[in-house]
Amino acid sequence: MEPVQWGILSVSKHYSLRVHPQIKGSPLVSLAGIASRDFRKAEETARQLGIAKSYGSYEELLQDPRIEAVYVPLPNHLHVEWICKAADQGKHVLCEKPLSLNAQEAEKALQYTRSKEVRLMEAFMYRFHPQWNHVKEVVHSGELGEIRFIHIAYSYTNKDPQNIRNKLEAGGGAILDIGCYAISACRFLMGKEPKRVLAFVQRDPEFKTDCLSSGILDFGSSRGVFTVSTQAFPGQRVEVVGTNGKLWLEIPFNMYGDVPARVEITTSIGQRSVFLGPAEQYRIMFEAFSRSIREGTPVPTPPEDAVANMKVIDALFRSEQRGGWEPV
Repeated sequence: MEPVQWGILSVSKHYSLRVHPQIKGSPLVSLAGIASRDFRKAEETARQLGIAKSYGSYEELLQDPRIEAVYVPLPNHLHVEWICKAADQGKHVLCEKPLSLNAQEAEKALQYTRSKEVRLMEAFMYRFHPQWNHVKEVVHSGELGEIRFIHIAYSYTNKDPQNIRNKLEAGGGAILDIGCYAISACRFLMGKEPKRVLAFVQRDPEFKTDCLSSGILDFGSSRGVFTVSTQAFPGQRVEVVGTNGKLWLEIPFNMYGDVPARVEITTSIGQRSVFLGPAEQYRIMFEAFSRSIREGTPVPTPPEDAVANMKVIDALFRSEQRGGWEPV
């Protein structure tokens, strides 16, 4: 199978530090180019990372006929704009989470890429790690009984006023940056959408972004509960509790690619540790997307899932404003 020719829209640290080390050398991913609004930055990054070509603008990269697909790690508020511009040039798009700032924009991106006959997927890389496939199998096997609740905590500390995550107009804040993972994970494991949500939000007095947010997702007979923060000691954990057992993931989202992930499962029979991997989740995701292009099959995570995730986020922000439960 011929590798897909990929272009990277932005010289982001996220791509250089987390994504590139995992996807370089993949037989299905050819890193054909990287773009920046500053050509010198693009040129230097391309040299450092061993990427074939550099471009001094995103438009220039998109106009290159050799590029088949693009990865978009731009700030949140730019996602939909560049998804549509990539689609105009016939490029398939793998876009960082969250896909947009709200569900209406996400639906626009979905419909626009569909009209241009290009593939679109939100880059929730965690879903491609074997630990999550195993956990979903355990949950749906009935070993834990009926799932009663999922608890998720995710936090880091970032008080830099210049950081994009602390800029409200750019889609900063805890819910959009990391709460989207918690919401996505609850929906993924439950296999359905929440009926209503309730949010508790604290905003930074200077940035106006949410710096400490909790949410309750009502799935009917079960709950998803999360707390996320941009101003707390770094950590992440997912716990799933049922009527007959429970499990937790040690490093659920930003799992290292060179060591196995650990899942602890406890039932009436006893407790066991399951080690899955090592696995490079970004590489698996890029290869799965590339394979869908070459084989003409649907992308692994349909863009409708991104719209559904944004509908929950929209409801959480409505709940913050109105002070009560909001339907999704």
